Amino acid sequence: MSDTKRVGLTDIARGVIRGVPDAPSVARGLYRLATVRPGSHQSIGSVIERWAKKTPDAPALRFEGRTWTYAEFNAWANRIAHALAQAGIRSGQTVAILMENRPEALVCVAATLKLGAVAGLLNHNQRGEVLAHSIDLVKPAALILSAECQEALESSGFATNADACTRFWHGGDDGAPPPAGWDDLDRLAGRQPSTNPASTSSVRADQPCFYIFTSGTTGLPKASVMTHYRWLSAMGGVGNATLRLRGDDVFYVCLPLYHNNALTVSWSSVLAAGACLALDRKFSASRFWDRVRDNGATGFCYIGELLRYLLNQPASGRDQDHAVRLITGNGLRPEIWDAFQQRFGIDRIYEFYGASESNIAFINAFGVDRTAGFTPMAFAIVTYDTDADAPIRQGGKSRMQRVRRGDVGLLISKVTNRRPFDGYTDAKATEGKLLRNVFRNGDCWLNTGDLVRDQGLRHIQFVDRTGDTFRWKGENVATGEVEGALAQLPGIEHGVVYGVQVPGHDGRAGMAAVTLAAGHAFDGAGLARGHCETLPPYAVPVFIRLREEQDTTGTLKYRKVDLKTDGFDPVSVTDPLYVLLDRDKGYERLTERVAEAIAAGGCRL
Repeated sequence: MSDTKRVGLTDIARGVIRGVPDAPSVARGLYRLATVRPGSHQSIGSVIERWAKKTPDAPALRFEGRTWTYAEFNAWANRIAHALAQAGIRSGQTVAILMENRPEALVCVAATLKLGAVAGLLNHNQRGEVLAHSIDLVKPAALILSAECQEALESSGFATNADACTRFWHGGDDGAPPPAGWDDLDRLAGRQPSTNPASTSSVRADQPCFYIFTSGTTGLPKASVMTHYRWLSAMGGVGNATLRLRGDDVFYVCLPLYHNNALTVSWSSVLAAGACLALDRKFSASRFWDRVRDNGATGFCYIGELLRYLLNQPASGRDQDHAVRLITGNGLRPEIWDAFQQRFGIDRIYEFYGASESNIAFINAFGVDRTAGFTPMAFAIVTYDTDADAPIRQGGKSRMQRVRRGDVGLLISKVTNRRPFDGYTDAKATEGKLLRNVFRNGDCWLNTGDLVRDQGLRHIQFVDRTGDTFRWKGENVATGEVEGALAQLPGIEHGVVYGVQVPGHDGRAGMAAVTLAAGHAFDGAGLARGHCETLPPYAVPVFIRLREEQDTTGTLKYRKVDLKTDGFDPVSVTDPLYVLLDRDKGYERLTERVAEAIAAGGCRL
């Protein structure tokens, strides 16, 4: 079921040899990592200003056929920064930004950071109480709204309780006039000078720069804190030392700007080289490669689900008709790694591991296939009890135990002054992520909430989220690995795997919400046969739920909370349900009578 690849010295040697031509860029990255200090006066705004001075005419941003140079982008950000400052925005305050992907969103972020303020990137896909919750978490002194998101904001009730918040309006594509009580930001900025604000030079690296919201797949989102220091570290470690972009590169970004892969990984990599960021409104599987070609992109950033969507598209004679030589992202399943790379002719895949709130990152710096990469930072992979949903402590001092090479465990990272855990805006949620007295009295480690495989030589492979992994028949079932196997079966467009409680049984039984590919009918016998051939018996889903489409977050992550709650009750679930009672017969329709028999213990699963 799983790819148990181990990383050896030969893999590392190949990567080192391959990286020799890019040694100067690697050296710059390592120098940046070594010299940036939390208390130093270094910031994202100063990086933008440096490129505007060094290469003023180089392209900085591209969007729907229009390009802004570094000088133009910096001047635009300066005018907005002066307008915000004139309205009273100061260092340390939060400016919430509610816009879809557009140049104005990125330039408003840059303007906010130049003042030492914090940009709160709101998820424009949220509505109602969820959006209201997100706004309340960051407590903005100002909110910048684009016309296309007005309906979303109104659904949150923001307009009725926002007296203490300065409101700025952008008219969107059609230049819609501002509603009553809103200031026209474009008009205000047009009156301001384009000079660099003096405040930029005072911003310290340890100050917050963004609030990045968690995806909310398991509940209400939390606002994680990103500092200039961590962003600058990503610029050196990912941008210079790993991706090694050149000044003439164009990096395509279709992920939402409120996602860290866009705002930190992609933007920092671009600014590491003074390259160009090609921004798109959103991801489209059918138009993706056309947009890549239109922008002349030489690289792009992904999340794993995005690549699966692309791989599910019909093969085309133009699959390798592009200039992309490298991609970076996270969540690429080992099961589709080779297929994607070979079909689309991608030279280098730089998978990484990292979370918005985490103090650790792994990056595939040596270009080894099917790994989330390497880190020099302090980490451990410890044994984990899936039933208790907690790491295992043993001995009289209740210490944790590291797993053996090749085994799966909970990833934890050491919290130090150089690698602090910036956490969330909620102090209780921040403390809840910390583990203390792990290996010795007084030590402190971050619980990443992720199960990973120790591949050796400080490399890991992502396996699953702790909340998604469940136990059945005495064995741990990693939903991500079952989803990967399911995606390889013919006729399956998407498969979302989760555990459901069954009366009279310990643990949880596997259930898969399946969307069939166009033109395919459900084949219960064939699906069961495919599962039994590729999965160990305990990992074969017991229940199947057919869905026309899957619920996803704005970053294409599957929503599982409601699916788990629904369970396998044919009375409350309107989608067709199937159950595997006989492996030879395959999946058969789950009726009320059969469901009652299962609940009463009358059927053997």
